[in-house]
Amino acid sequence: MNEFFLKSLIPVIHDWPKPGVQFRDITPLFRTPKAARQITDCLVQRYIDSEITHIAALEARGFLMGSNLAYALNKPLVLIRKAGKLPGAVDTIDYQCEYATGQLEVHQNSFQPGDKVLLVDDLIATGHTLLAAAQLVHQQGAEVEEIATLVDLPELGGREMLTEAGMPIFSLLMFED
Repeated sequence: MNEFFLKSLIPVIHDWPKPGVQFRDITPLFRTPKAARQITDCLVQRYIDSEITHIAALEARGFLMGSNLAYALNKPLVLIRKAGKLPGAVDTIDYQCEYATGQLEVHQNSFQPGDKVLLVDDLIATGHTLLAAAQLVHQQGAEVEEIATLVDLPELGGREMLTEAGMPIFSLLMFED
């Protein structure tokens, strides 16, 4: 994986989605086939011999990585979505991130006791969304084996909070501003 190449494709969008937020836009990585392949290949190599049984991807950018990884590893893909997006019976949890509050949902019975889940999202900022997703997984009796993200923004404290909560983390790229 060429870290410099990948980082060069991630622009900072100032004051989006609200004033004061410095948003790192990962979407150009997926418009660049070479970058998308490097990301997927790196994650596949990390998890190909792991004990994970499920990939759980967070809406929306986590879906990009999660679907590629689930396909390559031949694992079930579970979508963790924002409230109101899943039909049928769901488990719900409230969360708060650096610029919003909301709810996450997952279909009931997506996981069973003994399942070992890889949580996938685009980045770690404050960590609250990933922590809420992990709590949904635990509510259904499964364990989070690891959290995998493309980007870590450690100055926002998410990695530290998740580590203190006992969550193992792997991030491909770290931006320290």
